[in-house]
Amino acid sequence: MASLGCLPLANRELHLGQPRKLVLSIAIFALAIMAMLFDFLPAAVAMSTAALISLLIGVLPLREGYQAIDGPVLVLLAAMIPVGEALETSGGADLIANVLLRFGSDWPVVVTMVGLFLLSMLLSNVVNNAAAALLMAPIASSLANGFDVSLDPFLMVVAVSASCAFLTPIGHQSNTLVLGPGGYRFGDYWKLGLPLSLVVLAVAIPLILTVWPL
Repeated sequence: MASLGCLPLANRELHLGQPRKLVLSIAIFALAIMAMLFDFLPAAVAMSTAALISLLIGVLPLREGYQAIDGPVLVLLAAMIPVGEALETSGGADLIANVLLRFGSDWPVVVTMVGLFLLSMLLSNVVNNAAAALLMAPIASSLANGFDVSLDPFLMVVAVSASCAFLTPIGHQSNTLVLGPGGYRFGDYWKLGLPLSLVVLAVAIPLILTVWPL
């Protein structure tokens, strides 16, 4: 590996697989995508059905199927869903939105959208990005209602910013994966991640407002 200039991240067994199983897995995945594209099935049902069929016909070994399930992330998402609902029903989302509205009332709506982007982006660097989106979505909804504008651009701001986990090694599994093998330190992430986050912010806000106008 070293002679080829490759950096092994972990010891793994090499499985070349079987052509028949490869074709079947691609076909099952393609059918699931088609079912979602043409609205035959919801995304969750289509992908769950594809995974179940793969297990039943032996394309995906049961052991590998269990190993692919990320238990902590599932528990985190299950816990964040009621937290997001509690924020909405208890008035917490409205309270946070009112604070943002108070500071942003003298500014254009786009300034508040930038603040929402930054807040959601910072949150996604310390918790799972899906959990960050679940927490910020009620706040985005309250902000849109407060400004009496379309909800779509605010939700898209949350969706994009919650995926910008570039500042810490714990924001995303990929960041954590390269921490040890790359010899990186915690502070190395924000040095490259901060400019990248600002680039995403500068590009995303105008594009969102173009595709989903207020």
